[in-house]
Amino acid sequence: MFDLVLKNLKLLDYPDEVYLAIEDGKIAKISKSTIEGEKEIDLNGQIVLPGLIDPHVHFRDPGLTYKEDFRTGSMAAANGGFTFVMDMPNTVPKTNTYDAFKEKQKIAESKSVVNFGLHAGYSTPEEMEKILELNPMSFKVFMDLETDEDLDRVFHDISNLSKKTIVTTHCEKRDIVLKSTKDFEEETDAIAYSYGRPAESEDESVAQAIGLSKKYGVDLHICHLSTKNAMNLAISNNVSFEFTPHHLLYDNTAFNEFGTLIKTNPPLRENGKNITIGDLNENSIIGTDHAPHSLEEKTKGVWDSSPGIPSLETVLSLLLTEVNRSNLELKLIPRIFSENTAKRFNLNSKGFIKEGFDADLVVVDLKQEGTFDIDKFYTKAEYSPFDGLPYQGKATMTIVNGEVVMEDNELIL
Repeated sequence: MFDLVLKNLKLLDYPDEVYLAIEDGKIAKISKSTIEGEKEIDLNGQIVLPGLIDPHVHFRDPGLTYKEDFRTGSMAAANGGFTFVMDMPNTVPKTNTYDAFKEKQKIAESKSVVNFGLHAGYSTPEEMEKILELNPMSFKVFMDLETDEDLDRVFHDISNLSKKTIVTTHCEKRDIVLKSTKDFEEETDAIAYSYGRPAESEDESVAQAIGLSKKYGVDLHICHLSTKNAMNLAISNNVSFEFTPHHLLYDNTAFNEFGTLIKTNPPLRENGKNITIGDLNENSIIGTDHAPHSLEEKTKGVWDSSPGIPSLETVLSLLLTEVNRSNLELKLIPRIFSENTAKRFNLNSKGFIKEGFDADLVVVDLKQEGTFDIDKFYTKAEYSPFDGLPYQGKATMTIVNGEVVMEDNELIL
Protein backbone atom coordinates (compact mmCIF):
# COMPACT_ATOMS: atom_id res chain seq x y z
CA MET A 1 0.00 0.00 0.00
CA PHE A 2 1.43 3.33 -1.09
CA ASP A 3 1.06 6.54 0.92
CA LEU A 4 -1.04 8.24 -1.76
CA VAL A 5 -2.44 7.12 -5.10
CA LEU A 6 -3.80 9.47 -7.74
CA LYS A 7 -6.35 7.66 -9.89
CA ASN A 8 -7.67 8.24 -13.40
CA LEU A 9 -5.33 11.06 -14.34
CA LYS A 10 -3.92 12.15 -17.66
CA LEU A 11 -0.20 12.59 -18.31
CA LEU A 12 0.86 14.35 -21.49
CA ASP A 13 3.20 11.51 -22.47
CA TYR A 14 0.62 8.74 -21.97
CA PRO A 15 -2.29 8.04 -24.36
CA ASP A 16 -4.56 6.60 -21.64
CA GLU A 17 -5.51 7.53 -18.10
CA VAL A 18 -3.12 6.15 -15.49
CA TYR A 19 -2.53 5.68 -11.78
CA LEU A 20 0.32 7.44 -9.99
CA ALA A 21 1.60 6.20 -6.63
CA ILE A 22 3.51 8.32 -4.11
CA GLU A 23 5.67 6.93 -1.31
CA ASP A 24 7.91 8.91 1.07
CA GLY A 25 7.50 12.08 -0.97
CA LYS A 26 8.64 10.42 -4.21
CA ILE A 27 6.86 9.24 -7.33
CA ALA A 28 6.97 5.49 -6.72
CA LYS A 29 5.01 4.06 -9.64
CA ILE A 30 3.10 5.04 -12.76
CA SER A 31 0.81 2.38 -14.18
CA LYS A 32 -2.17 1.79 -16.43
CA SER A 33 -3.25 -0.92 -14.00
CA THR A 34 -4.97 -0.32 -10.68
CA ILE A 35 -2.74 0.70 -7.77
CA GLU A 36 -3.96 0.84 -4.19
CA GLY A 37 -2.94 3.38 -1.56
CA GLU A 38 -3.67 4.28 2.03
CA LYS A 39 -5.18 7.45 0.60
CA GLU A 40 -6.63 7.63 -2.91
CA ILE A 41 -7.74 10.64 -4.94
CA ASP A 42 -9.78 10.21 -8.11
CA LEU A 43 -8.83 12.99 -10.53
CA ASN A 44 -11.53 12.08 -13.07
CA GLY A 45 -9.42 12.66 -16.15
CA GLN A 46 -7.72 15.88 -15.10
CA ILE A 47 -4.19 16.53 -16.35
CA VAL A 48 -1.23 16.21 -13.97
CA LEU A 49 1.88 18.26 -14.69
CA PRO A 50 5.18 18.50 -12.84
CA GLY A 51 4.95 21.14 -10.11
CA LEU A 52 5.77 24.57 -11.47
CA ILE A 53 9.18 26.05 -10.65
CA ASP A 54 9.63 29.81 -10.49
CA PRO A 55 13.23 31.01 -10.75
CA HIS A 56 12.35 34.60 -9.86
CA VAL A 57 10.20 35.78 -6.93
CA HIS A 58 10.43 38.62 -4.43
CA PHE A 59 8.92 37.54 -1.11
CA ARG A 60 10.19 40.67 0.70
CA ASP A 61 11.20 38.71 3.78
CA PRO A 62 12.95 39.99 5.88
CA GLY A 63 12.54 43.73 6.21
CA LEU A 64 9.66 44.47 3.84
CA THR A 65 7.05 42.01 5.07
CA TYR A 66 4.20 44.51 4.84
CA LYS A 67 4.42 43.86 1.08
CA GLU A 68 4.76 40.05 1.32
CA ASP A 69 6.42 37.45 3.50
CA PHE A 70 7.57 33.90 2.93
CA ARG A 71 4.31 32.54 4.32
CA THR A 72 1.94 34.53 2.13
CA GLY A 73 4.24 34.40 -0.89
CA SER A 74 4.56 30.62 -0.72
CA MET A 75 0.81 30.29 -0.20
CA ALA A 76 0.30 32.33 -3.37
CA ALA A 77 2.78 30.04 -5.11
CA ALA A 78 0.92 26.91 -4.04
CA ASN A 79 -2.39 28.43 -5.10
CA GLY A 80 -0.93 29.07 -8.54
CA GLY A 81 0.46 25.54 -8.98
CA PHE A 82 4.07 26.27 -8.00
CA THR A 83 5.97 23.77 -5.86
CA PHE A 84 9.43 25.43 -5.93
CA VAL A 85 10.38 29.11 -5.88
CA MET A 86 13.69 30.97 -5.93
CA ASP A 87 13.74 34.20 -3.93
CA MET A 88 15.73 37.26 -4.93
CA PRO A 89 18.27 38.95 -2.61
CA ASN A 90 17.01 42.56 -2.54
CA THR A 91 15.43 42.35 0.90
CA VAL A 92 16.40 44.33 4.03
CA PRO A 93 19.14 43.51 4.74
CA LYS A 94 20.28 42.35 1.32
CA THR A 95 21.04 38.65 1.11
CA ASN A 96 24.67 39.31 0.23
CA THR A 97 26.44 38.08 3.36
CA TYR A 98 26.70 34.64 4.90
CA ASP A 99 24.79 35.72 8.00
CA ALA A 100 21.97 37.37 6.01
CA PHE A 101 21.67 34.37 3.71
CA LYS A 102 21.60 31.96 6.68
CA GLU A 103 18.94 34.06 8.40
CA LYS A 104 16.73 34.10 5.31
CA GLN A 105 17.07 30.33 5.02
CA LYS A 106 15.78 30.01 8.59
CA ILE A 107 12.87 32.34 7.84
CA ALA A 108 11.94 30.41 4.70
CA GLU A 109 12.22 27.03 6.42
CA SER A 110 9.83 28.16 9.16
CA LYS A 111 7.27 29.81 6.86
CA SER A 112 7.28 28.29 3.39
CA VAL A 113 4.59 25.84 2.26
CA VAL A 114 6.50 25.05 -0.95
CA ASN A 115 10.12 24.12 -1.67
CA PHE A 116 12.52 27.00 -2.13
CA GLY A 117 15.97 28.15 -3.10
CA LEU A 118 17.62 31.52 -2.53
CA HIS A 119 19.56 33.73 -4.90
CA ALA A 120 22.46 35.60 -3.29
CA GLY A 121 23.55 39.17 -3.74
CA TYR A 122 27.12 40.05 -4.65
CA SER A 123 29.54 41.54 -2.14
CA THR A 124 33.18 40.96 -1.25
CA PRO A 125 34.94 37.86 -2.56
CA GLU A 126 35.30 36.65 1.03
CA GLU A 127 31.56 36.88 1.75
CA MET A 128 30.59 35.32 -1.57
CA GLU A 129 32.97 32.45 -0.90
CA LYS A 130 31.24 31.81 2.44
CA ILE A 131 27.78 32.05 0.85
CA LEU A 132 28.77 29.28 -1.55
CA GLU A 133 28.72 26.89 1.43
CA LEU A 134 24.94 27.49 1.64
CA ASN A 135 24.30 26.55 -2.03
CA PRO A 136 22.78 29.70 -3.51
CA MET A 137 20.81 29.30 -6.72
CA SER A 138 22.90 32.10 -8.24
CA PHE A 139 24.55 35.42 -7.57
CA LYS A 140 22.18 38.12 -8.80
CA VAL A 141 23.69 41.23 -10.41
CA PHE A 142 21.52 44.33 -10.83
CA MET A 143 23.36 45.87 -13.76
CA ASP A 144 21.21 49.01 -13.75
CA LEU A 145 22.61 49.96 -10.34
CA GLU A 146 26.32 49.70 -11.17
CA THR A 147 28.95 51.51 -13.22
CA ASP A 148 30.79 49.68 -15.99
CA GLU A 149 33.91 49.53 -13.82
CA ASP A 150 32.04 47.98 -10.91
CA LEU A 151 30.34 45.44 -13.16
CA ASP A 152 33.69 44.33 -14.52
CA ARG A 153 34.93 43.87 -10.96
CA VAL A 154 31.84 41.89 -9.89
CA PHE A 155 32.09 39.46 -12.80
CA HIS A 156 35.83 39.11 -12.18
CA ASP A 157 35.30 38.36 -8.49
CA ILE A 158 32.57 35.79 -9.14
CA SER A 159 34.71 34.06 -11.76
CA ASN A 160 37.44 33.54 -9.14
CA LEU A 161 35.22 31.80 -6.58
CA SER A 162 36.16 28.24 -5.68
CA LYS A 163 32.98 26.75 -7.22
CA LYS A 164 31.42 27.57 -10.56
CA THR A 165 28.09 29.29 -10.04
CA ILE A 166 25.34 30.84 -12.14
CA VAL A 167 25.16 34.62 -12.42
CA THR A 168 21.65 35.97 -12.95
CA THR A 169 21.35 39.52 -14.24
CA HIS A 170 18.85 42.35 -14.33
CA CYS A 171 19.85 43.93 -17.63
CA GLU A 172 19.29 47.65 -18.10
CA LYS A 173 22.14 50.06 -18.90
CA ARG A 174 22.53 52.53 -16.06
CA ASP A 175 23.79 55.47 -18.13
CA ILE A 176 20.99 55.19 -20.69
CA VAL A 177 18.31 54.92 -18.00
CA LEU A 178 19.62 57.96 -16.15
CA LYS A 179 19.68 60.09 -19.30
CA SER A 180 16.32 58.92 -20.67
CA THR A 181 14.56 59.28 -17.34
CA LYS A 182 15.75 62.88 -17.16
CA ASP A 183 14.53 63.51 -20.72
CA PHE A 184 11.00 62.36 -19.84
CA GLU A 185 10.79 63.45 -16.19
CA GLU A 186 8.15 66.14 -16.89
CA GLU A 187 5.75 63.63 -18.48
CA THR A 188 2.77 62.56 -16.36
CA ASP A 189 1.24 59.79 -18.49
CA ALA A 190 2.20 56.33 -17.22
CA ILE A 191 3.43 55.21 -20.64
CA ALA A 192 6.31 57.69 -20.33
CA TYR A 193 7.96 55.23 -17.96
CA SER A 194 8.61 52.84 -20.83
CA TYR A 195 10.49 55.58 -22.70
CA GLY A 196 12.40 56.59 -19.59
CA ARG A 197 13.84 53.06 -19.47
CA PRO A 198 13.98 52.34 -23.23
CA ALA A 199 14.45 49.03 -25.01
CA GLU A 200 17.93 50.11 -26.07
CA SER A 201 19.04 50.17 -22.44
CA GLU A 202 18.22 46.49 -22.14
CA ASP A 203 19.73 45.56 -25.49
CA GLU A 204 23.04 47.22 -24.60
CA SER A 205 23.05 45.76 -21.09
CA VAL A 206 22.43 42.23 -22.37
CA ALA A 207 25.30 42.66 -24.82
CA GLN A 208 27.50 43.90 -21.97
CA ALA A 209 26.53 40.96 -19.72
CA ILE A 210 27.30 38.48 -22.48
CA GLY A 211 30.65 40.19 -23.10
CA LEU A 212 31.59 40.05 -19.41
CA SER A 213 30.48 36.42 -19.12
CA LYS A 214 32.72 35.48 -22.03
CA LYS A 215 35.62 37.56 -20.73
CA TYR A 216 35.56 35.87 -17.34
CA GLY A 217 34.05 32.47 -18.17
CA VAL A 218 30.91 33.09 -16.10
CA ASP A 219 27.73 31.01 -16.48
CA LEU A 220 25.11 33.66 -17.35
CA HIS A 221 21.31 33.65 -17.05
CA ILE A 222 19.30 36.76 -17.96
CA CYS A 223 16.22 37.63 -15.93
CA HIS A 224 12.92 39.03 -17.29
CA LEU A 225 14.15 39.52 -20.85
CA SER A 226 11.69 41.80 -22.65
CA THR A 227 12.98 42.90 -26.06
CA LYS A 228 13.19 41.04 -29.34
CA ASN A 229 16.73 42.24 -29.98
CA ALA A 230 17.98 41.12 -26.59
CA MET A 231 16.31 37.74 -27.06
CA ASN A 232 18.00 37.21 -30.42
CA LEU A 233 21.35 38.24 -28.95
CA ALA A 234 20.98 35.78 -26.07
CA ILE A 235 19.95 32.95 -28.39
CA SER A 236 22.84 33.56 -30.80
CA ASN A 237 25.27 33.43 -27.86
CA ASN A 238 23.67 30.34 -26.27
CA VAL A 239 22.76 32.25 -23.08
CA SER A 240 19.70 31.21 -21.07
CA PHE A 241 16.99 33.68 -20.12
CA GLU A 242 13.47 33.88 -18.74
CA PHE A 243 10.24 35.58 -19.81
CA THR A 244 7.59 37.12 -17.55
CA PRO A 245 3.86 36.78 -18.30
CA HIS A 246 3.36 40.55 -18.50
CA HIS A 247 6.09 41.03 -21.09
CA LEU A 248 4.69 38.17 -23.18
CA LEU A 249 1.09 39.37 -23.11
CA TYR A 250 1.28 43.17 -23.18
CA ASP A 251 3.11 45.95 -24.97
CA ASN A 252 3.53 49.43 -23.54
CA THR A 253 0.08 50.61 -24.64
CA ALA A 254 -1.19 48.66 -21.59
CA PHE A 255 0.01 51.63 -19.49
CA ASN A 256 -2.95 53.54 -20.97
CA GLU A 257 -5.35 51.00 -19.47
CA PHE A 258 -3.68 49.96 -16.22
CA GLY A 259 -1.56 53.00 -15.38
CA THR A 260 1.15 52.43 -12.81
CA LEU A 261 -0.35 49.10 -11.69
CA ILE A 262 1.53 47.55 -14.62
CA LYS A 263 4.76 49.46 -13.97
CA THR A 264 7.73 47.14 -13.62
CA ASN A 265 11.44 46.96 -14.44
CA PRO A 266 12.21 46.47 -17.22
CA PRO A 267 9.00 48.16 -18.39
CA LEU A 268 6.61 46.94 -21.05
CA ARG A 269 8.06 47.54 -24.50
CA GLU A 270 6.83 49.25 -27.65
CA ASN A 271 5.03 47.09 -30.19
CA GLY A 272 7.63 45.73 -32.58
CA LYS A 273 10.43 45.87 -30.03
CA ASN A 274 8.64 43.60 -27.52
CA ILE A 275 8.64 39.85 -27.10
CA THR A 276 5.25 38.13 -27.50
CA ILE A 277 3.54 34.83 -26.77
CA GLY A 278 4.75 33.65 -30.18
CA ASP A 279 8.35 33.76 -28.94
CA LEU A 280 7.77 30.88 -26.52
CA ASN A 281 9.30 27.62 -27.65
CA GLU A 282 10.52 24.33 -26.18
CA ASN A 283 13.65 26.01 -24.76
CA SER A 284 11.86 28.86 -22.96
CA ILE A 285 11.71 29.49 -19.21
CA ILE A 286 8.98 31.37 -17.37
CA GLY A 287 9.97 33.49 -14.36
CA THR A 288 7.11 35.49 -12.89
CA ASP A 289 9.18 38.22 -11.20
CA HIS A 290 6.42 38.14 -8.58
CA ALA A 291 7.05 41.53 -6.95
CA PRO A 292 4.25 42.79 -4.69
CA HIS A 293 4.00 46.25 -3.16
CA SER A 294 1.37 48.06 -1.13
CA LEU A 295 -1.42 49.67 -3.13
CA GLU A 296 -0.26 53.07 -1.87
CA GLU A 297 3.22 52.43 -3.28
CA LYS A 298 1.76 51.53 -6.67
CA THR A 299 -0.26 54.74 -7.05
CA LYS A 300 2.26 57.53 -6.52
CA GLY A 301 2.50 58.67 -10.13
CA VAL A 302 4.68 57.73 -13.09
CA TRP A 303 8.09 58.14 -11.50
CA ASP A 304 7.45 57.60 -7.80
CA SER A 305 5.27 54.46 -7.94
CA SER A 306 7.08 51.24 -7.09
CA PRO A 307 7.81 48.86 -9.99
CA GLY A 308 6.51 45.31 -9.64
CA ILE A 309 3.61 42.98 -10.43
CA PRO A 310 2.34 39.97 -8.42
CA SER A 311 1.97 37.07 -10.85
CA LEU A 312 2.19 33.71 -9.06
CA GLU A 313 -1.58 33.20 -8.91
CA THR A 314 -2.37 34.25 -12.47
CA VAL A 315 0.43 33.06 -14.76
CA LEU A 316 -0.56 29.42 -15.24
CA SER A 317 -4.17 30.29 -16.01
CA LEU A 318 -3.05 33.07 -18.34
CA LEU A 319 -0.95 30.67 -20.41
CA LEU A 320 -3.51 27.85 -20.26
CA THR A 321 -5.95 30.39 -21.68
CA GLU A 322 -3.53 30.89 -24.56
CA VAL A 323 -3.48 27.10 -25.00
CA ASN A 324 -7.27 27.08 -25.20
CA ARG A 325 -7.11 29.89 -27.76
CA SER A 326 -4.69 27.78 -29.85
CA ASN A 327 -1.93 30.35 -29.40
CA LEU A 328 0.29 27.93 -27.46
CA GLU A 329 0.82 24.17 -27.48
CA LEU A 330 -0.11 22.35 -24.28
CA LYS A 331 3.08 20.27 -24.46
CA LEU A 332 5.11 23.47 -23.92
CA ILE A 333 3.57 24.14 -20.51
CA PRO A 334 5.64 21.57 -18.54
CA ARG A 335 8.73 22.52 -20.52
CA ILE A 336 8.60 26.26 -19.86
CA PHE A 337 7.34 26.08 -16.27
CA SER A 338 9.20 23.06 -14.90
CA GLU A 339 11.56 20.96 -16.99
CA ASN A 340 13.77 23.72 -18.41
CA THR A 341 14.04 25.55 -15.10
CA ALA A 342 14.93 22.37 -13.21
CA LYS A 343 17.67 21.61 -15.73
CA ARG A 344 19.03 25.15 -15.77
CA PHE A 345 19.29 25.46 -11.99
CA ASN A 346 20.41 21.88 -11.35
CA LEU A 347 17.32 20.69 -9.47
CA ASN A 348 18.10 17.10 -10.26
CA SER A 349 15.08 15.39 -8.69
CA LYS A 350 12.47 17.92 -9.80
CA GLY A 351 10.72 19.20 -12.89
CA PHE A 352 9.63 15.86 -14.37
CA ILE A 353 6.99 13.21 -13.70
CA LYS A 354 9.19 10.13 -13.50
CA GLU A 355 9.49 7.29 -11.05
CA GLY A 356 12.03 8.18 -8.38
CA PHE A 357 11.56 11.94 -8.79
CA ASP A 358 10.13 14.19 -6.09
CA ALA A 359 6.33 14.08 -5.89
CA ASP A 360 5.88 17.77 -6.70
CA LEU A 361 2.81 17.95 -8.92
CA VAL A 362 0.06 20.26 -10.10
CA VAL A 363 -3.35 19.05 -11.25
CA VAL A 364 -4.86 21.11 -14.05
CA ASP A 365 -8.41 21.44 -15.32
CA LEU A 366 -8.13 22.80 -18.86
CA LYS A 367 -11.86 23.44 -19.09
CA GLN A 368 -12.42 25.36 -15.86
CA GLU A 369 -13.39 28.95 -16.60
CA GLY A 370 -13.47 31.93 -14.30
CA THR A 371 -12.45 35.51 -13.70
CA PHE A 372 -9.37 36.55 -11.74
CA ASP A 373 -10.40 37.96 -8.37
CA ILE A 374 -7.72 39.65 -6.26
CA ASP A 375 -9.85 39.09 -3.16
CA LYS A 376 -9.35 35.34 -3.53
CA PHE A 377 -5.58 35.52 -3.86
CA TYR A 378 -3.18 34.68 -1.04
CA THR A 379 -0.58 37.33 -1.84
CA LYS A 380 -0.58 40.44 0.34
CA ALA A 381 -0.74 42.55 -2.82
CA GLU A 382 -4.11 44.23 -3.25
CA TYR A 383 -3.68 44.87 -6.96
CA SER A 384 -3.13 43.02 -10.22
CA PRO A 385 -3.44 44.23 -13.81
CA PHE A 386 -5.06 40.83 -14.45
CA ASP A 387 -7.79 41.34 -11.82
CA GLY A 388 -11.18 40.91 -13.48
CA LEU A 389 -9.84 39.24 -16.62
CA PRO A 390 -11.42 35.96 -17.74
CA TYR A 391 -9.42 32.75 -17.98
CA GLN A 392 -9.89 29.16 -19.11
CA GLY A 393 -7.67 26.56 -17.44
CA LYS A 394 -6.68 26.40 -13.78
CA ALA A 395 -4.60 24.62 -11.17
CA THR A 396 -7.06 22.63 -9.04
CA MET A 397 -4.57 20.85 -6.78
CA THR A 398 -0.94 21.32 -5.79
CA ILE A 399 1.11 18.51 -4.26
CA VAL A 400 4.45 19.29 -2.57
CA ASN A 401 6.73 16.45 -1.46
CA GLY A 402 3.81 14.04 -1.78
CA GLU A 403 1.43 16.14 0.35
CA VAL A 404 -1.64 17.97 -0.95
CA VAL A 405 -1.19 21.64 -0.02
CA MET A 406 -3.85 23.24 -2.23
CA GLU A 407 -7.19 21.99 -3.48
CA ASP A 408 -9.71 24.13 -5.36
CA ASN A 409 -8.24 27.47 -4.23
CA GLU A 410 -8.08 26.34 -0.59
CA LEU A 411 -4.73 25.95 1.15
CA ILE A 412 -4.35 22.78 3.26
CA LEU A 413 -1.76 23.59 5.90
